[in-house]
Amino acid sequence: MIFINPKIDFAFKKIFGSEQSKDILISFLNALLYQARPVIEDLEILNPYLAPRIRGMKDTYLDVKAKLQDGTTVIIEMQVLNVEGFEKRILYNAAKAYSLQLDSGEGYTLLEPVVALTIVDFEMFENWDKVISRFVLKEKEYLVDYLIYDIELVFVELPKFKKELEELETITDKWIYFLKNARRLDTVPETMEEVPEIKKAFVVANQANLTREELEDLEKGQIWIHDQRNAITKAVKQAVKQAAKQAAKEKAVEIAHGLLDILDEETISKTTGLSIEEIQRLKSNSNVEDPD
Repeated sequence: MIFINPKIDFAFKKIFGSEQSKDILISFLNALLYQARPVIEDLEILNPYLAPRIRGMKDTYLDVKAKLQDGTTVIIEMQVLNVEGFEKRILYNAAKAYSLQLDSGEGYTLLEPVVALTIVDFEMFENWDKVISRFVLKEKEYLVDYLIYDIELVFVELPKFKKELEELETITDKWIYFLKNARRLDTVPETMEEVPEIKKAFVVANQANLTREELEDLEKGQIWIHDQRNAITKAVKQAVKQAAKQAAKEKAVEIAHGLLDILDEETISKTTGLSIEEIQRLKSNSNVEDPD
């Protein structure tokens, strides 16, 4: 069997955000948010598009959005690339999902909690090794929770999860392993098949069960990520090359400055690689700085 990569946007939505995935999503959220306790008994999978009510406000597209039986809204995003401003986008989406609950004239008491669950395929927090991190509003000095617990940010950093198949102990372990490694498997491991919802997730993720259109959407997602990674790699290489070039130029100018009173312009140019015009400008600036 060939399993689609859950980390691809289309695949993640297919596995966790479709109508057939309700039981999968319940198990997944209980595992990642509530240490596999059956806190969530039911939920409604919602349209992940957050339409702005204020003109000029940004549109938002989430991977999966669900409303739990207690009224809590959970917004879920799978992020493969560490792009600039990503951490701000997470906070923006959570605040937006919270504020959009109210229509004009409705009281603030109607607001229900929002949990933003973000799974990332890179390290966000270098100061600790824990895979799952949770953030809430606290008093800065005493670290006491704010009076209400309405917005929570939960992050799952896949690269920090190091367990191998034989080391999986909890359902939480198995779900994270599924996210990180399903694409590399060709059969459903026995230890994971024991969990009905994970077994079903593998069925949904089986590439043989996808339509032609779904396979095309999957391929487009894979190509997009590949292109973005190449763009980032190219930008980094160019930045390193430019920095090295700038450092070499600064060193050449420093050497040339020390030779101004010793050698003629042509010799300095041959020695440092600087042009005659650059040597002349350097000499002129030196004379201005030192009129004596």
